[in-house]
Amino acid sequence: MDQIYERVAGLDVHRDNVVACFRRLGPRGGVVFEKDRFASTTAGLRALEAWLAERQVQLVAMEATGVYWKPVYYALEARFTVWLCNARNVKKVPGRKTDMSDAEWLSDVAAHGMVRPSFVPPAPIRELRELTRYRKTQIDARVSEVQRLEKVLQDAGIKLTSVASKVRTQSGRAMVEAMISGERDGAKLAELAKGRMRLKIPALAEALTGHFSSHHAVACERILGHLDFLNASIAALTEQIDARTAAFEPVYALLLPVPGVDRLTVDVIIAETGADMTRFPTAGDLASWVGLCPGSYESAGKRRRVGTTGGNQWLRRALLESGRAAARTKRSYFGAQYRQIARRRGPNKAAVAVAHSLIELVWHLLSTGEVYEDLGEDYFTKRQDPARRARRLIAQLEELGFTVTLEAAAATTA
Repeated sequence: MDQIYERVAGLDVHRDNVVACFRRLGPRGGVVFEKDRFASTTAGLRALEAWLAERQVQLVAMEATGVYWKPVYYALEARFTVWLCNARNVKKVPGRKTDMSDAEWLSDVAAHGMVRPSFVPPAPIRELRELTRYRKTQIDARVSEVQRLEKVLQDAGIKLTSVASKVRTQSGRAMVEAMISGERDGAKLAELAKGRMRLKIPALAEALTGHFSSHHAVACERILGHLDFLNASIAALTEQIDARTAAFEPVYALLLPVPGVDRLTVDVIIAETGADMTRFPTAGDLASWVGLCPGSYESAGKRRRVGTTGGNQWLRRALLESGRAAARTKRSYFGAQYRQIARRRGPNKAAVAVAHSLIELVWHLLSTGEVYEDLGEDYFTKRQDPARRARRLIAQLEELGFTVTLEAAAATTA
């Protein structure tokens, strides 16, 4: 196999140290290796940088190992061409395994171009990515706290969600705070209802009568305090994210009209991809990177169904949530697509299919700058053969016991 790069270094990265292997062609042919070990501290990484520079390294290849690769990558990216390699693509052949042999193997596969580098966004996008990912964890924590509050109320025999759609409303908050303060009369608690919920006061009075005791009050008070903290944390993170995405307003203008896509989703798209579609040659490449492409397995001429490929879990999850929201959008193409697939293969596969369509649409909109136009909920019916559709509808009516006679409609004139 031809060698593409002559002076290559492979790095086997760990929490406390980095094992480096420098590979070059020998003066009389063959390959010469030089190996060393460095601490993963800032001083150790500076020594590694000097060691690589002294050997005039053209390419540095390293494996993505948890979060430990990040400080190493950041320390070297300004001075060298650094490839971050997916671990499954550089798995060493069976045999004796040592840190030195892993680093040697990395240098070998990179020198021969047998691996492609993973996408690592520039520093400003990486900062944004840290904030959006942390905000998502805070949102998940808030959801868990709301569910925990509902469990405490159910334990106390309080059936608030049997009447109201959810606990986390102004009326629900006021009722829970009143119970924490010592109020137990269901009728008085029901009078705290606001807006349209006041129409349900009789049902609320019955639902709010239970055995709410002191330990329930302690748990609910801590949960409400935690919810307030999480709300403040999410708001502060959102403020920082909005400041960093101010330059991406054209991206929001292109993507927000898409059904199911809100500002939080666009934040994640920008943070995970940098909104730079030149990194992905085709829409399929982007969908595969996200993890929304169906896998493929074929052996001896037989193919079997497999799940979607692995990918960027943060963007994949955001798109699945947007896909389910798009499926509920009335008179949209995505709603029709979801219903058509869900009938045959179930709701989960339909949601993945809609998410796949969304990410391909994102690629096209950001690549071309075109304005989104919905294909309409009748997109699939318009593509059907009218005669075939008529035969199917006639067969359905005949199964119900009807006799059908077809008569062509008279042509209308303007």
